[in-house]
Amino acid sequence: MRDTIPMKYDVILAGVGGQGVLSVASIIAHAALSEGLEVRQSEVHGMAQRGGAVLSHLRIASGKIAGDLVPKGGADLIISMEPLESLRYVSWLKHSGALVTAAEPFTNIPNYPDIEKVIAEIKKNPDNIIIDADAIAKQEGSPRSSNMVILGAASHFINIKFESIENAVRNLFITKGNDIAEANVRCLLEGRKAVESRGL
Repeated sequence: MRDTIPMKYDVILAGVGGQGVLSVASIIAHAALSEGLEVRQSEVHGMAQRGGAVLSHLRIASGKIAGDLVPKGGADLIISMEPLESLRYVSWLKHSGALVTAAEPFTNIPNYPDIEKVIAEIKKNPDNIIIDADAIAKQEGSPRSSNMVILGAASHFINIKFESIENAVRNLFITKGNDIAEANVRCLLEGRKAVESRGL
């Protein structure tokens, strides 16, 4: 995690329906609120059915936030549950911003581009993390929790205490039972560890 909380921190979250994009946005928002920060969240475009594109803007600040939407070129971080979706919004990213995405494609369109070319484009961003989220989630016995793996990886770039994010994950899932909550926390921790091994 970076050492200081900036006056403003903007995040774009992307993916497709069923991947838990809005759950991740909600967890980050609740973690920020628990630290006394201001939060503005907007679901700009979302399709409820599985396979439709989902996009959320999340703005965090230590003071008043002027609007709900992250300006183009203003995002500090893109978190994507799907590699192609991360490229759709790369123009929102600052030159100094980070991009964290799942490695696995969700081929919800017939003309999905060659995945190797998609990954090559993502790697053009100097601060990128591409993580095998599905494999890690399956290894932890919770295959539906790949979004928590991605959040764990992204937590290195979010200027919120990791403990606050962990608590927000536990609080979100505890209504589904302690076993489910702890499985999601494990996936969060494994995602973070996977990035720590890269020296961040």
